[in-house]
Amino acid sequence: MKYIVTGGAGFIGSHIVDALIKKGYKVLIIDNMVTGKKENINPKAEFYKLDIFNENDIEYLFKGVDGIFHTAALARIQPSFEDPDLYFKANTVGTRNVLVCAKKYGVKRVVYSASSSAYGDTVIPTLEDEKIVSQSLHPYGSTKRMGEMLMSDLGIMTGGPETVCLRYFNVYGPRQTTETDGAYPTVIGLFLGLLKKKKSLTIVPDGHQRRDFTWVGDVVNANILAMESKKVGKAEIINIGSGENYSIWNIARLVLELPEKTSEKELLESGKCVFAPQRRGEVRETLANIFKAKKFLGWQPKMKFKNGIKELLKK
Repeated sequence: MKYIVTGGAGFIGSHIVDALIKKGYKVLIIDNMVTGKKENINPKAEFYKLDIFNENDIEYLFKGVDGIFHTAALARIQPSFEDPDLYFKANTVGTRNVLVCAKKYGVKRVVYSASSSAYGDTVIPTLEDEKIVSQSLHPYGSTKRMGEMLMSDLGIMTGGPETVCLRYFNVYGPRQTTETDGAYPTVIGLFLGLLKKKKSLTIVPDGHQRRDFTWVGDVVNANILAMESKKVGKAEIINIGSGENYSIWNIARLVLELPEKTSEKELLESGKCVFAPQRRGEVRETLANIFKAKKFLGWQPKMKFKNGIKELLKK
C-alpha cells in the first residue's frame, strides 16, 4: 500500500506516518514546513517540501497512491483572526487541491483531519448532527467546516475519492506544540513547557473552562481505522474524543502533580499558577459523544487522560 500524509512533519501527521511505516507501507510526506519540524520526519518516508496550495507542484505525487491522510492545515483559533485569508488558502483551497489531485489519479480514499472547533458553542456532549451556527464560529473553525463540505462535494458524490471526516477534540501527546512554537500553543504543551522552565503556569480566566482531550496515539488509530473501514467513505463526520472532560485547574494540578484538593487560591498565592489575558473565540466547554466512532470505526480511546499526562511528565 502507498499513502500520502499531508502535513506529515507536523504533530498528528508525523505520528500517522510512523504508524504506517511500522505496518510496512510506503509513505510520502507533503509538508511546506511552516509549522512542521525536521525532527518529526520519519527517515523511511519520502519527504517533499511542497505546499498543497500550489496544485501543479503536488499533483504528480498522487499517481499510484491508495489513500491520503490529509492533516495539513494552519491550526489554532486566535491567529486565524489576524490573517483569515491565509487560513482560507491553506485550509480550504489546499483541501480542494488535495481532492482534485486524488480524483485525477483515482485515489480510493481520503481521511480528513477535521476539528471540533467547527461546532462553536453547542450542546454538550456534542453529537455530529448538531446544528452549526456559522455566525458563532471563527476563521479557523469556518475553514475546517468548509473542508468537510469539500469532502462531500468533491468526494464520491461527484466521482472523486471516498472520504471520511474525523473531528478531533483537543489532541495531546509527544510532539505537541509548546510556548516555543509561537504565541498560541495547546494548553497541555504550554503547561509542560513552562513546568520544564520552572515558570508559573498561565491560566486564562476563570480556569473553569472544560475540554475533552484525546491522546495522539488514539487519534492515529482512528485514522487507520477510518482508512480501512468498509462502513464509511461517504464524507461521514465522526467525533474523535475521549468522552470525558477536565477543567484547566484540573490539568494544572495534574501537571504540577498536586492533590486534587489543592485549591485555586493556593495555586495562585504560591505562584505556581498566574492568570493570563483572555483569549478570543474560545468556547466554555467541549465534550464529544463518541457513539458514532464506536459504531462505524470500531474505535474507542485507550489512553486515560491522567495516564497520558503521567507519560508526558516522564519525558
